Amino acid sequence: MNYPLVSVCMPAYNAAKYIGEALNSLLDQSYPNLEIVVVNDGSTDGTCDILNQYETRGVRVIHQHNCGQCAAANTAFQHSSGEYIKFFDADDLLSRDFIANQVKKLEGRDDVIASAAWGRFYGNDLSSFKLQKERVYQDMRPMDWLVSSFEYGENMMQCALWLIPRKVLTLSGLWDERLSLINDFDFFIRVILASTEVFFAHDAILYYRSGIETSLSGQKSRKAMESAFLSVKWGVETILRYENSDRTRRICADAFQLWAYQFYPQHISLFEKAREEIKALGGSQIPFPAGGKTRLLTQIFGWKNTKRMKSVFGKT
Repeated sequence: MNYPLVSVCMPAYNAAKYIGEALNSLLDQSYPNLEIVVVNDGSTDGTCDILNQYETRGVRVIHQHNCGQCAAANTAFQHSSGEYIKFFDADDLLSRDFIANQVKKLEGRDDVIASAAWGRFYGNDLSSFKLQKERVYQDMRPMDWLVSSFEYGENMMQCALWLIPRKVLTLSGLWDERLSLINDFDFFIRVILASTEVFFAHDAILYYRSGIETSLSGQKSRKAMESAFLSVKWGVETILRYENSDRTRRICADAFQLWAYQFYPQHISLFEKAREEIKALGGSQIPFPAGGKTRLLTQIFGWKNTKRMKSVFGKT
């Protein structure tokens, strides 16, 4: 069997708490031809000391001033040499045969990408892991994958899910360094649509760690929300350039609607911009996502009043 070189590109910023587990997960992979490139993006919490220990185990470590996750991911890629590329967060885990299964699925091709199954666990508690069921757990054409994944507002494009031929990345372009929050939305839409097909590796499982207070996905600042708006806007533009149809306009409107719910009421100007985009796309019927007490409050007071109350009194 041919074993093309796979490069795992990991940006790391203040990741001391979990980066050892993430690197062990990669070093324990059954796939024999693996290159791990970590970019320490100006960490101040001891990440550097941990990475020094892993250099003796073959992990390549590059240090740079803090430039952001996208810049660190791009730096890692620029120092990689693999035929296939996987971007990987510094706190997630992979099943042992994950990379081997994805390489096998691609069968040496350089025009298709491989996806995987995933589940969520919280903090350090792997017993909380629950495998998610997705409609996209099958081989699919790129736009069919996006439409199916985005339907009803659901989508998961986390970086570790994908194994990407270098050739596809030359077509899609790298991470946009102007973005922070949901930078993967813009990036992976470009990657998916630069491929000819999305292959699903059934036995590759990502263990996605949630419940981390300092994670990028938990940011709520104005700058983070502006990044989210731009990432959705650019991702939508990419989709519509590829296919402008009723089905693509619907999923694009839904993507804006979900973030409109997030923007309100703290970021009214972004909320209004999102509403304009939704209107231009033909409108969205996707409901306000809520469960438990929040759903009850929404049924009584409406989603806007519920969000106002929560912004004043905190979580309900």
